[in-house]
Amino acid sequence: MATSTGTLPINSLINVNQPSSSNSNGLTSQLGADAFLKLLTVQLQNQDPTQPMDDTQSVAQLAQFSALQASTNMAASFQAFQSNFGVMQAATLIGKSVTVVSTDSSGNSSNISGTISQIQVQNGTPYFTMTGSNGQPILDSNGNPQQFQTSQIVTIGN
Repeated sequence: MATSTGTLPINSLINVNQPSSSNSNGLTSQLGADAFLKLLTVQLQNQDPTQPMDDTQSVAQLAQFSALQASTNMAASFQAFQSNFGVMQAATLIGKSVTVVSTDSSGNSSNISGTISQIQVQNGTPYFTMTGSNGQPILDSNGNPQQFQTSQIVTIGN
């Protein structure tokens, strides 16, 4: 079998759909589903008809593809679960008094206390707004309700 796929070298097919966790040569060690199918197609196109691929090799490659697909599906499902869990956890904080650490544009940190009034989800991440002791929303420098992440909470009251 050839080490390239016509105009596509094998190295360009590696990691087509994978996150960028590089090893020492700049390539990741996993193969994306699209690239795997392209390599399998090229392998079948370039095999010698008088010496077809061994059946056990075909079954092994299909099993590898199934495992890759299952792993990809499980990772996506876990990502969705993690996002949903974070939103549900944040929702339990509505009405609670909290203190958060906030950093202004100058890099100065300060503690802000208030009551969580609303949860909003942006790109799967929960953010919340607070009202101060006067019942008014805590605003940012632009006059909009300031949004905080749950990771900014330092204390939770009643």
